Amino acid sequence: MPKLNERRPARLLAHQRPPASPGAGSAQDRGVQKNFPSTLSAHLAGIAKRKPVEVWFQDEARIGQKNGLVRQWARRGTRPRQPADQRYESAYLFGAICPARGTGAALALPFADTNAMQLHLDEIARTVARGAHAVLLLDRAGWHTTPALAVPKNITMIFLPSRAPELNPVENIWQHLRQNWLSNRVFDTYEAIVDAACEAWNRLIAQPDTITSIGFRQWAHIGRT
Repeated sequence: MPKLNERRPARLLAHQRPPASPGAGSAQDRGVQKNFPSTLSAHLAGIAKRKPVEVWFQDEARIGQKNGLVRQWARRGTRPRQPADQRYESAYLFGAICPARGTGAALALPFADTNAMQLHLDEIARTVARGAHAVLLLDRAGWHTTPALAVPKNITMIFLPSRAPELNPVENIWQHLRQNWLSNRVFDTYEAIVDAACEAWNRLIAQPDTITSIGFRQWAHIGRT
């Protein structure tokens, strides 16, 4: 089993698709889904055949004082008040999920940059099942693709096409967190934002069936058991 403190630089493999052109849309998505088994095999060529493989998805969300509003229950004929804040303090929630296991790993951080991403990769590596290897699907943000990252030995990164958030179920996780625990609220300080983000994520982690229901994608449900 590889040691978690062993590192290798992040890189794009030659067969990966270039950034999508505007309007590529669903045709490109179908290509990613259809070709995922061969893409996975190419990335895992150096991984032992009998090693279990977990498929993970990763993304970041900005949580701030300028918060969103969502629908809420109210008595017919009434107009309930919803708080709105015009201040701009914020934090970033780095989140990753493994739908098959119904689990995830997250960090609330002040910036979205290479150092923050390194911390999150290390956190994901600690959450991967012992003896398993994680395939991490994520977008092409600059702090994801930079060679300055030291990717843990038990993680292989596969980059999704540009401008294709519909391929990443963590986008739906953010929607779930906002609708249930983060909207219609006022956060007085940065610390309050971080506390709320952590509380929302911990509530999600306590509901593994919800993670699986939101995050499961049939086209990505391929691994080694």
